[in-house]
Amino acid sequence: MDMNLVKTVKGIIDKGAGSATPDDVLKMYAFIKAVAAENEDLKEELEDMDITVQQVITDVGKKYWLKASEGKLEYGEGEVDNPSFTFTCIMEVGAGMLAGEVDATSAYMAGDITVEGNLQDAMAFQEILELAMEAFEDYAEDL
Repeated sequence: MDMNLVKTVKGIIDKGAGSATPDDVLKMYAFIKAVAAENEDLKEELEDMDITVQQVITDVGKKYWLKASEGKLEYGEGEVDNPSFTFTCIMEVGAGMLAGEVDATSAYMAGDITVEGNLQDAMAFQEILELAMEAFEDYAEDL
């Protein structure tokens, strides 16, 4: 694991979702991808997964995507064709969800996140995030 990336993620988490920037979202996705490449629990979770996530951040006018397919993750900025689901929220909620600060289910129930598409895939995405944050805790112990 690139410990500089872990330090970057720690900085993002420490400053809190309310201070997150669009670049922070991409850094969080980079971390999740790096974890997926070497964490056995996450690798196992991804083995049979084939989902495409579209994230829309309304207050900064940004869109991001993440694909989980064939045991690997890819991500990027912009629109993606045929997402399994799209979740829409403000930056603080979206960044908080990626950093484990915001529980996606609670935010959905409160109306802070809207989801269009396959809710089972949205729950699988939440599992990816949870496993990535568990791995982060292990890596952060070494800082």
